[in-house]
Amino acid sequence: MTAIDPHEYCRDIETYLCRKNDGHLIRVTGPSFDLVSGWAQRGIPLRIAYKGIDVYFERYYRSGPRRRPVRIDFCEADVLDAFDEWHRAVGIAQNPQKASDEAPSAERADGAEPRQPTGELVRRGPSLPAHLERVLLRLSSARATGRLGADADVVIDAVAAELDAVRASAAGARGAARQATIARLSALDDQLLAAVQPSLDETTAADLAREADEQLAGFRSRMAPDAFARARAAAVARLVRERLGVPTIAYS
Repeated sequence: MTAIDPHEYCRDIETYLCRKNDGHLIRVTGPSFDLVSGWAQRGIPLRIAYKGIDVYFERYYRSGPRRRPVRIDFCEADVLDAFDEWHRAVGIAQNPQKASDEAPSAERADGAEPRQPTGELVRRGPSLPAHLERVLLRLSSARATGRLGADADVVIDAVAAELDAVRASAAGARGAARQATIARLSALDDQLLAAVQPSLDETTAADLAREADEQLAGFRSRMAPDAFARARAAAVARLVRERLGVPTIAYS
């Protein structure tokens, strides 16, 4: 399924983990190599694996002073979470592979109980009102950065005003009214993305397109051209949002 070389992939993960551990080298060998090479076989893009590792480290540092270097095994659940989120964002159907049923024997570096990697993650997202609240906060933050052009600011103001009105009725929306709200959010999402994309210079836009191609490289050979085109557009859109700090308004 994937064109990712597992040895090179493991070296890249090892290097990234070393940086996150402030230069302390924790080798990705033995069972850890089997674990990480499994990520490569599943086609988990490096940047997505890095994001999962970042999430673990953020939680680790919130738990108090660092006590010992983090092993890559501790990051697996967060890497799988990040991969699951990426899959849904770009619209690629998963073929989950079951991870080992054995519980990891090592204590987690943050002192918490080890999370069981499942390979097939089921997560409940935020409620519609909570989603709208978060979107409005992120829209305000994105505008405050000054990275978006004046045209984008006008669209953000209009979108924010409409979302604020939608939020007032979202909690009680049911049936057809709820579906109409969700459809409108999807339309506003497309409108916002179209407004902010011109804020990127040509070099940055090309870099993001190239990164999207790299992320999808392991899946391209088994996708129909139209499906790949849709996934690529979604991957580029996701990277644009991350670069400019704008939220996903669509709700699912």
